[in-house]
Amino acid sequence: MNILVAVDLSEATPRVMQVTERVARQSEGKVRLLHVAEAEPDFMGYDAGPEVVRDQVAKEFRDEHKSIQAYAEQLREAGLDASARLIQGPIVETVFNEAKRFEADMLIVGSHGFGAIYDLLIGSISRGILKDTDIPVLVVPIRDPSLRP
Repeated sequence: MNILVAVDLSEATPRVMQVTERVARQSEGKVRLLHVAEAEPDFMGYDAGPEVVRDQVAKEFRDEHKSIQAYAEQLREAGLDASARLIQGPIVETVFNEAKRFEADMLIVGSHGFGAIYDLLIGSISRGILKDTDIPVLVVPIRDPSLRP
């Protein structure tokens, strides 16, 4: 079983990783961790803007890459087949593209559970994935308010 795990690298990610390890171990699955960095607006890319902005964006990408790789390494140390990718783009579309490329049999995502008003105004990545996917999705609820951003 190929399991794609979309993580946001928030304080909730360790909980998603606990569930991922359990599911992968039970299914003898291959895990691909995915963190999608939202695309920069045209005016904020590497082509324009002050050097300090470009340096900060580059540092954030390096830090996110290190974090996602560290989570994959933890899974490998636990004896699981795991890899990780950091991709920049629109989140839901990028998750679907990676699921197709990885031939995912299951998606695992976290849900911060802010509620209907938040989802209506801000949107919900989990809801967007659930609405348009054709593969099973395991949504890991994050109930502890201290783990919500």
